[in-house]
Amino acid sequence: MRAVVQTVARASVTVDGERVGAISDGLLVLLGITHTDTAGTAATMARKVYELRILDDERSAAETNAPVLVVSQFTLYGDARKGRRPSWTAAAPAPVAEPLVTAFAEALRERGATVETGRFRAHMLVESVNVGPRTVLLDL
Repeated sequence: MRAVVQTVARASVTVDGERVGAISDGLLVLLGITHTDTAGTAATMARKVYELRILDDERSAAETNAPVLVVSQFTLYGDARKGRRPSWTAAAPAPVAEPLVTAFAEALRERGATVETGRFRAHMLVESVNVGPRTVLLDL
């Protein structure tokens, strides 16, 4: 599992003109799933993200009750080492990935997080205003 975690003043996801998720003063998480990921991986990543000390004064979302916007991002597993066309073979197929993205969001909620999400398999417009900017790449 791979996550790009950004501190944001605001972030939102729009699908077909409808805003499906939005937060302010929190974390935007772009989440990629690979073939070996499990519900346990999702729970571990959720804990890591929620307790990651990248907000102001080195505090975490858990400490500040900052909201989290989770957006599925299979392209995080794109491999463009050869040529100009990325390979997506390291990304888990949708039937595997979708339940794990849901499990990740649920694990955050179980920890007390306010969670908004994008829409899986939709063409999403993701907008964000980064703070800092602070961006961390997490791999499990």
